[in-house]
Amino acid sequence: MREITYAQAIQEAMSEEMRRDQNIMFMGEDIGVYGGAFGVSRGMFEEFGDKRVRDTPITELAITGCAAGAAMTGLRPIVEIMFSDFMTLAMEQLVNQAAKNRFQFGGQAAVPMVLRTPGGSGTGAAEQHSQSLEAWVCHVPGLKVVIPSTPYDAKGLLKAAIRDNNPVVFIEQKLLYRTKGEVPEPGDDYIIELGKADIKREGSDLTIITYGRMVPRALEVAEAFSQKGTSIEVIDIRTLVPLDTEALISSAKKTGRVLIVHEACQRGGYGGEIAGLIADSEAFFYLDAPIKRLGGLDVPIPYNPNLEAQVVPTVESITKAVNELL
Repeated sequence: MREITYAQAIQEAMSEEMRRDQNIMFMGEDIGVYGGAFGVSRGMFEEFGDKRVRDTPITELAITGCAAGAAMTGLRPIVEIMFSDFMTLAMEQLVNQAAKNRFQFGGQAAVPMVLRTPGGSGTGAAEQHSQSLEAWVCHVPGLKVVIPSTPYDAKGLLKAAIRDNNPVVFIEQKLLYRTKGEVPEPGDDYIIELGKADIKREGSDLTIITYGRMVPRALEVAEAFSQKGTSIEVIDIRTLVPLDTEALISSAKKTGRVLIVHEACQRGGYGGEIAGLIADSEAFFYLDAPIKRLGGLDVPIPYNPNLEAQVVPTVESITKAVNELL
């Protein structure tokens, strides 16, 4: 199978879906002629033109509100918010309109829109362009939330998100854009169902539950422990909402030890939801140790690269947490 980058996989998913369905449009800041802040949409303006790939003013609130309205009238918009930090500017339309309109109108109007946005730290963009805010949107009924970790997952999940009749927040962690992975040829129209976790590595002694760019770090730790005879299972939840509760509970029952890892601040992070889910299930009676969370530090992301690297879970801190659980 061919290898392409995470960014190329996202561009392919959008382009293939726009060729398939003329009602799909793409809008955002600098996505057209410039090709996007991270180069994800290069070539799309030339193929689809300025009616379907629309450069917008710098106003996240208006972009998101326009998309919600367009979705209710029959279009299927894809919105790019240049940095996930700027979702803060779009929250009124995303949370109070897009997430609620289908319910508010008794199902008479669907809101089939996707809000794509790059999140996370590691690029030296400092505290206003490096946050991980997925827990905010997970808290809102009516929104689906997706964070893929591989090019294969990014393409399959984005195509599923575009075809969904509900608003989907699709977060792409910036340091993954240039990573490569196997992806089927464009003619293979594969879809990854939302709400299905993926066991990236099977194990029997401990479960690491994670998502996004923490997945490769968890796999690196698991491989190191395998050399010492310890078998670690790594589960990539992929979609935070809806969450594959069955997969998480089953793995916790199998291994008896659970470590939850995410880049976002630990306080109020999505790891607490996962821990609560497992603690409230029959898996609780199979646990040999308390459920452990490992998130980012409760500080703004520093500009200094050495400090920035240490405020999120590292291979070393994940290893330490595993040793404590074992």
